[in-house]
Amino acid sequence: MASTTAVVPTRSRGDRGLFTTSDDNVMMKQIMATHTPDGREFDVKPLLHVVEDVMHRATLIVPGTANAITQAQLEALDEKALHSGFSDMLEVLAYPINRIACEISCKCSGGSDAHATTVGLFNTLSSYMWDAKVVIALAAFAVNYGEFWLVAQLYPTNPLARSVALLKQLPDILEHGDSLKPKFEALTTLIKAMLNVTKCIVEFKELPSQYITVETPALVTATAHIPTAVYWTIRSIVACASQIINLIGMGHEYISSTTEAWELSSLAHKISNIHSHLQKQLALCYQDIDEKRHIEAYLTLVRLFDTPHMDNMKILKALIYAKEDQLPLWEGHLKKRVSLDVLRRRNVLLFISDLDLYPDQELFILDQMYSESRQNPSRPESQYEILWLPVVDRSTPWSEVKQKQFERVQAQMAWYSVYHPSLLDPSVIRYIKEVWHFNKKPMLVALDPQGRVVNTNAIHMMWIWGYLAFPFTTTREDGLWKDESWRIELLADSIEPLIFTWISEGKYICLYGGEDMEWIRRFTTTAKAVAQAARIQLEMLYVGKGNPREKVRKINSTIAAEKLSHILPDLTFIWFFWVRLESMWHSKTQHGKSAEKDTIVQEIMLMLGFDGSDQGWALISRGSAEMAKAKGDTILTSLTQFDQWKSRAEQEGFVPALNANLRDLHTPHHCNRLILPGANGAIPERVICAECGRPMEKYIMYRCCTD
Repeated sequence: MASTTAVVPTRSRGDRGLFTTSDDNVMMKQIMATHTPDGREFDVKPLLHVVEDVMHRATLIVPGTANAITQAQLEALDEKALHSGFSDMLEVLAYPINRIACEISCKCSGGSDAHATTVGLFNTLSSYMWDAKVVIALAAFAVNYGEFWLVAQLYPTNPLARSVALLKQLPDILEHGDSLKPKFEALTTLIKAMLNVTKCIVEFKELPSQYITVETPALVTATAHIPTAVYWTIRSIVACASQIINLIGMGHEYISSTTEAWELSSLAHKISNIHSHLQKQLALCYQDIDEKRHIEAYLTLVRLFDTPHMDNMKILKALIYAKEDQLPLWEGHLKKRVSLDVLRRRNVLLFISDLDLYPDQELFILDQMYSESRQNPSRPESQYEILWLPVVDRSTPWSEVKQKQFERVQAQMAWYSVYHPSLLDPSVIRYIKEVWHFNKKPMLVALDPQGRVVNTNAIHMMWIWGYLAFPFTTTREDGLWKDESWRIELLADSIEPLIFTWISEGKYICLYGGEDMEWIRRFTTTAKAVAQAARIQLEMLYVGKGNPREKVRKINSTIAAEKLSHILPDLTFIWFFWVRLESMWHSKTQHGKSAEKDTIVQEIMLMLGFDGSDQGWALISRGSAEMAKAKGDTILTSLTQFDQWKSRAEQEGFVPALNANLRDLHTPHHCNRLILPGANGAIPERVICAECGRPMEKYIMYRCCTD
C-alpha cells in the first residue's frame, strides 16, 4: 500500500480519472471495511452550521488572509446555528466530537502517517453514516482550530489567554506572520474546500425522497463517490490539524519550510475536483426533482380546473405563487401591492402576454375599453377585473433590462398584475401554453366568480364588442353573433365617432385602404366627382392597412395635407380596425362557422383579402342594408363608367346600381391572397374563397412590415 504525507494532485482526466488511481482503490477498500453503520440517522445540518461559523470567524483572525466575510453573513450563520434541534443533537454527538478531537491532537502530535491516522478516525466513526462521519470529524477539527485562534485573538488583552498563548508560543508565531502567510493562505483555502464538499454531501442526504429515488442515475453516481469524498475530506482535516500542531514549538526551521503549504494546496486541488464532480451530480438531481415537482404541480392545476369550487381563490392561488406574508398583486390604478382577496368572487379576465407588447396597441385599446367600463360601476357590464399574467422565458436569466421592460409595461396598466413574473411557477407557464394555447399573441382567459374557465380566449369578444361582451362566456359570444348582421356599424364600430353621425344623417360612407398613393389620389378625386354627379352626400375615410407602419403614416399625412378625405390620425385605430376584422374571423371559426354557410364570414374574408392584396380597395355603404365593395382597379373602373349606370342609380339607388356594375366587371379569373392572422388555437385546414367558393390552397406566410 502506497502511503505518503504529501499528496500529488490528480491530473484532470474526466470524472473516471478522478476516482480510479491505484492508490485510491487500495485505500478505499480499507475505508469501506471500516464502515459498519448501526442504522442511526442524525440531522447534522445544525452542527455543520456551527462548524461553518467557527471556521469563518477564525479566518478573520488568521494573519495575511483577506477579510471576505461580511457582518451580514456572520449574522446569517448565527441564525442558522440556533437551529431548534441543535441542542438535542449535540447531547448525542458531543462525546464523539471531543473523542475525535483528542484523537486528532494525539496522533498528529506523534507524527503518525496521515493515511494511518485517517483510517484510525474511520474506525472510531465506523457506526455512523457517511454524512455524520465527515461532519463529526469537521466539528472535532473546529474545536481545536477555534481554540487555537481564540487564544491568539484574546492574548493581548486577556491575562488567562496571555498565559496560555505563552505556553503555546503563539506570540512568536504571530510575530512571524509574514513568513507564515503562504501556509495560512493554503490552510484557509483547504478549509473552504472541505466545507464545500461537506455541505454538498449533506445536501445529498436531504434530497426529498418523494421526488428522487436511490435508483436515480445521478444519485447512484454520487452515492458511489461519497465515501471517497469523505475519505479525502477527513484526510485533509488530519493535514490541517498537523499544520496547526506543528506551528507550536517547531521554531524558524518549520516556519520557513514551504513543503507543508504545497501539501495543503495539493489537497485543496483534489478536494475542489471532488466537489465539482459532486456538484454536477447534485445539479442533475435537482433538475430531476424540479421536473417531477413541475409535473406534479401541473397535474394539480389540471385537477383544480376540473373541480367545482365555492369561489375563485383556490384557482388564483394555484396560478400565482405567494407566501403567506406576501402581497402578490400590483394595483395599477392606486400603484400599490394588494392581496389576492381583492379578486374574490369576481369575474376575472386573465390578460396573458409576454413582455414584448410593442408598440403597445393592445394595451392602449384595452385600457380605453377598461376605463369606459369603469365610468358606471353599477352596471352589470362593469363587474369584472383584469389581471395581467406576464409569461417570460425562464431559460435565460432575469436581468436589469428585463426588469425595466416589465416595469415599463406594468406602469401602463390601470388594472391588476402580478407583482413580479417569478410569482408564476413554471408549471403554470406550461399550463398556459399547453391547455390555453398561448403563443406570443396576447389573450384574455375569462374566469367566472367560482374560478371556472368560461372562455379560453375572450380577447376577440373584447375587440369586437368591448365590455358589452360581459361576462365573456362562449354562450354570450354565440348570442351576440345571432343578433349581428353585416353592416357598417359592425365593421367600423367606434374607430371614428363621426360614422354614427353620418349614418343618422343618411349620408353615403366610403371606407378605403391600401398603400398606393397614386391610386388613392385617382380614386378619391373620381369618387367625389361621381358623388357630385349623382347628387349624393359622400363621406370618405382612409383606414390604411393591417399592421400599419411608417408608409401608412406618410400616406395619412399626405391625405390630410391634400384634403382628399377623412383619416384616422392615430395609427393605433387603423391597427384596431383590422384587428377587429381578424377577431371576427377567429370568433366565427371558433364557433364552427365558415364562408360556405355564413354571410358574415364571407364578408370578413373579402375584407381580409383586400388587405392582403398589393392594390387599394374601397367599400361604399348607406345605412345598414346597402353595401358595395371591390378591389382598387375594379371599383375605380366602375366609378369612371358612372355615365353608363347613372340612370339605373336614379331608379334603384346608388349602391344597388354600383353593385350591379361591379358584377358586370367581375371576371372568373382572379387571385386572392388571404393572410390569416396568427392565433392562439387551431387554424382551419380548409378555407373557402369568398369570391368563387372554391377551396383555397394552404400556405404559411411570415410577415414583418418594417417600412
